[in-house]
Amino acid sequence: MAKLYVVGVGPGDAKRMTAEARAALDAADVLCGYRTYLELVAPLYPDKAVFSTPMKRELDRCRRALELARDGKTVALLCSGDAGVYGMASPVLELLPAYPDVETEIVAGVTAALSGAAVLGAPLGNDFCVISLSDLLTPWAVIEKRLRCAAEGDFAVALYNPSSRTRAEHLRRACDILLETCDGTTMCGVVRGVGRRGQEARLLTLAALRDTRVDMLTTVFVGSSQTREIGGRLVTPRGYRT
Repeated sequence: MAKLYVVGVGPGDAKRMTAEARAALDAADVLCGYRTYLELVAPLYPDKAVFSTPMKRELDRCRRALELARDGKTVALLCSGDAGVYGMASPVLELLPAYPDVETEIVAGVTAALSGAAVLGAPLGNDFCVISLSDLLTPWAVIEKRLRCAAEGDFAVALYNPSSRTRAEHLRRACDILLETCDGTTMCGVVRGVGRRGQEARLLTLAALRDTRVDMLTTVFVGSSQTREIGGRLVTPRGYRT
C-alpha cells in the first residue's frame, strides 16, 4: 500500500530529531515540505527527491504529498516541531478520505514549547497551555479570549508565532491582556532559534516582555504565579516538597 509519513522533525538540529522521525525520512523516496524545513535536513539526504511550496500553500503541499503516495512513492511530509501541533497532520487527515489507498502515519516530533522550555529550565513544570498569536487562521477575538482564560486559570503559557512584519504589535497586545490578571513581575522567558546556530535565550518579567521585540523564530514563555527564577533557570514548581 502507498505510504505517507507526516513527520515532525523537531527544532531543526539533526541531533534533536527523534529516532522514529529519522527512520521515516530514511524510508522515504520523496521529501515534501516548506523550503526552510527541507533545507534543515538536506545535508542528511542530498540525493532524495524533494517537493516544496511557499508559505500559505500548505494545502497544495499536502495534496501533492498524498498524490505522490497514491502513485506508489513512499513520502515524508516534513513539519517543524511536532506534526500535530500547528503542523500538517490535521489537514492531511482532513484530505485523506479522497485518497483511500494511501496509508498515513503521523510521526511525533519535539515541539517548540518543549525544546524551548528545556533551554530555559522547566517553565512548563505544571499545568500549561500553548497559544498561537497568529490571526491568519484564528480570529484575534478568539485569541484574546484564550489569553484571558489562560491568565484567569493561572496557567503557564507558551506563545507561538508571537510577531511578524504584519503583526508587529501582537505580543504587546497579548501582554496587555495578560497584565489585566497577571502581575507585571511574573517571570517569563524567550528563546530564539532553538536548536540552531545562534540560539538566544533570556529571562525577563511580563512587564519587560511587553516592550520586547521578537520574531517568528522566537517562542515566548509566560510563567504562572508560581514560576520563579532559580539559579538562572525558569522554573514552575511541580508541587513536591523540597
